[in-house]
Amino acid sequence: MEELDLLKRDWKKNEHSFPKITEQEIYAMLHKKSSSIVKWIFIISILEMIAWSLISLCTADENYLKTLESYHIKSLINTFTVINYIVIFTFIFLFYRNFKSINTTDSVKSLMKSILKTRKTVQYYIWYNLVMIGIIFITMMVATFIYDEKFNRMSGQFEGNDQSLLFWMMIIGFSVIFFSIFVGIIWLFYRLIYGYLLRRLYKNYEELKKIDL
Repeated sequence: MEELDLLKRDWKKNEHSFPKITEQEIYAMLHKKSSSIVKWIFIISILEMIAWSLISLCTADENYLKTLESYHIKSLINTFTVINYIVIFTFIFLFYRNFKSINTTDSVKSLMKSILKTRKTVQYYIWYNLVMIGIIFITMMVATFIYDEKFNRMSGQFEGNDQSLLFWMMIIGFSVIFFSIFVGIIWLFYRLIYGYLLRRLYKNYEELKKIDL
């Protein structure tokens, strides 16, 4: 307790030696930091879309397209792809609009609202991507179970015997594990990249709350 009292007395003695920062200067710093964070969210979303597009172009060879045709889901996957690009472009536009909104705001309350809006937009973006991955994965798995000749030959060997239930339990279990690992990796990527930026953004929000009180 004596040490704490000594520290307090020392702080009071040296208080005049520390530069005083006004609320307006704090706001300006937080505004600049928040604007920079949202700009990076916008840039990363564009880079992510380009990366996924390149991966799609590299993997969509002739064999892949023939497989989709044999599974009778080529039109469905193409529809998913078109919808996905439309939604992703919409999110990128929203990220850009959030950046412009934060960049031009001139009050603490407006900046706080823009930060919360940006956080929600990013969270919706992450959930959309995870749900779309899940839909495409389930579509591919169901099509494989129904139309894949090799799989049908293999599953046919277990039909009508005691091992049929075990076979399907193993297939479904493996599919769930593979899906969980794949989605987990994607979620971890979002957690590391976007999560880090959102945490910094929320920290700015908390600091702005102190000014606004």
